[in-house]
Amino acid sequence: MLSLSTFVVVTSEMLPVGVLTPMADGLDISSGTAGFSLTITGLVTAVTAPAVPRLLGALDRRVVLAVAMVVLAAGNALSAVAPGFGLLVVSRIVLGIGMGAVWGLAAAVATRLVAPRNAALAVSAAVSGVAAASVVGVPLSTLISNSFGWRAAFASLSVGAVILAAGLLVALPRLPRPSAPAGPDDRAGREPLWRIPSVTVGLALILFLVTAHFAAYTYVRPVLEERTDLSPGSVALVLLVYGLFGLAGNFAAGALAARRARVTVLGLTVGIAASVALLALFSTVPGLTGVSVALWGLAYGGLSVAGQIWMTQAAPHRVEHVTGLYVGVFTAAIALGAFLGGTVVESAGITSLLWGAAGLAVVALAVGLFGPRPTGRPHLPDDAPTAADRPLEKAAAPGAAEPNA
Repeated sequence: MLSLSTFVVVTSEMLPVGVLTPMADGLDISSGTAGFSLTITGLVTAVTAPAVPRLLGALDRRVVLAVAMVVLAAGNALSAVAPGFGLLVVSRIVLGIGMGAVWGLAAAVATRLVAPRNAALAVSAAVSGVAAASVVGVPLSTLISNSFGWRAAFASLSVGAVILAAGLLVALPRLPRPSAPAGPDDRAGREPLWRIPSVTVGLALILFLVTAHFAAYTYVRPVLEERTDLSPGSVALVLLVYGLFGLAGNFAAGALAARRARVTVLGLTVGIAASVALLALFSTVPGLTGVSVALWGLAYGGLSVAGQIWMTQAAPHRVEHVTGLYVGVFTAAIALGAFLGGTVVESAGITSLLWGAAGLAVVALAVGLFGPRPTGRPHLPDDAPTAADRPLEKAAAPGAAEPNA
């Protein structure tokens, strides 16, 4: 259910990428202006995600997730009926609030549902919805848009979010506030997260890399239509290839990052930089464009989960808070990337945008190379659900120790 929720959340956020041209035509605005709708959602999510863990108090996280999905549904419904850019802005603000709560809590909640040894896999599964949104969500929404109009794509996501809100209430156990660390970890629990060097370096790398990615990816449809000269159906197929490789990258990176988070993230950074540079060089050659997009999907598909594992290892006793901060920076970078992408496209063109994005990815690589690596492991709260809360699962053996790093 968490994976499906992140799937709908990210599909809702990224839908303008797949329907950018028809949505811009329908609202009588330019493609650059339509792309700014991603910026709006990203900015709101960037504020919401870090704030949610601090404002929830003792509220049941299961209920919070369900309410957030209803808010997301409302945002998509408003997008579906928006007559112009004004109401679209309002709808994307509402959507950003729901998205910040769901994405900010999903990975932290996932680690509470499993034994400590399975924490990395749980994060991969919960965040797999992000990659699956590219595999199924954006391409399927593009096909719905091509067949029934872009408004129908937003409406379908609204219905899906309502169904998932009910599903979360049924599927998840009660999830009260995680217990605070005690003893030797108490001081670490009070220390500002930005004072932990590996957290700061990881967030800086994510900021540069995600900004680079979304500056280019937001305008991938115009690239494929104008430079590669693909039809709308072919564009949907290329986006599907991107997503399939992204889903593979998600689980591969999750397994690798559990053991070597820094090396995994740096490898993904190289992949994103190389794929965008290849697209800038060969976007007029359909075959090489397909290779570039596949590599791009493989690299970016693993970034969300690998970065998340980096954060939970850097601050293992503050998973909920560091996850919110991570999602806040991640979505702020989405907003910044979409804004910079629109600005560059309007002023300098698509080629300049692609080279600029590749250069920014290289900057992210430099940040990661010269910064400290995370050294901890994901932490399972003391009040994580027991076998009584999860009747279909076996309880862990009393006193079972967490594996050594």
